[in-house]
Amino acid sequence: MATALDEAFAKAKKDDRCALIGYVVAGDPDMETSRAVIDAIVEAGVDIVELGIPYGDPLADGPTIAAGSQRAIASGANIDGVLRLVGQTKAPVVLFTYVNPILQYGIEKFAMGAKRYGVVGVIIPDVPLEELDPIREVIRKNGLIMPLLVSPTTPDERMRKIASDSEGFTYLVSRLGVTGAKDAPDTTSVRAQLEKLRKMTGRPIAAGFGISKAPHIVAVRDYTDGVIVGSAIVDAYASAKGPANAASAATRLVRLLRLACKRSAAPAAASAT
Repeated sequence: MATALDEAFAKAKKDDRCALIGYVVAGDPDMETSRAVIDAIVEAGVDIVELGIPYGDPLADGPTIAAGSQRAIASGANIDGVLRLVGQTKAPVVLFTYVNPILQYGIEKFAMGAKRYGVVGVIIPDVPLEELDPIREVIRKNGLIMPLLVSPTTPDERMRKIASDSEGFTYLVSRLGVTGAKDAPDTTSVRAQLEKLRKMTGRPIAAGFGISKAPHIVAVRDYTDGVIVGSAIVDAYASAKGPANAASAATRLVRLLRLACKRSAAPAAASAT
């Protein structure tokens, strides 16, 4: 049975482009702003929303997203509020969360709530593949999927296993370290990793971590089914005052990113920043 993620990737492929996955920290700086930003970026061309559950001790988040999480926590964001936000979102939503928040909340309660509010999938980057089964069993029981991550240093055999077990899409981490928009990924290396991974799976592949500008997307769009942009979107609205201004700031960026996703786009237009 096809999921909303499958449909989003299929539509992007039909349109001859890679899918655009936009990351937002839920509740940053408050839920009203998050809803305005999400509505705006979906309208501007985001195909799939990756919604981060705020957490005070993130493993993979760079300074931009970590700061967004702190702002969200300070405003009282919690899992209940995040799930309600999902219920108001008009695009497929994949939650990005670390394992501790959902252990504290209760895995069964979390999975049931995620299903009730329309979550499609859950990414949990700090659970090793070998320890994933107990959590994945509960997630699957509630009709959710779990995309998994591979990194530039993942050995080939392990990459093959992760690609086989990943659901919805495989998340290729485009560079070592944490998320962030300041350092560009090595797009030549990313393309090589994408080509290798393509031979291991028939499922979609999405590249993220460090992909923040239109030229980054142009460099990899012919090799990947999707790109994930997070820190650049958070940066775009972080200093805006009020939901409307935050939404406008995020919209301006996303329109450029969406243009770059089109494989037949003219290089000059698609490389605008």
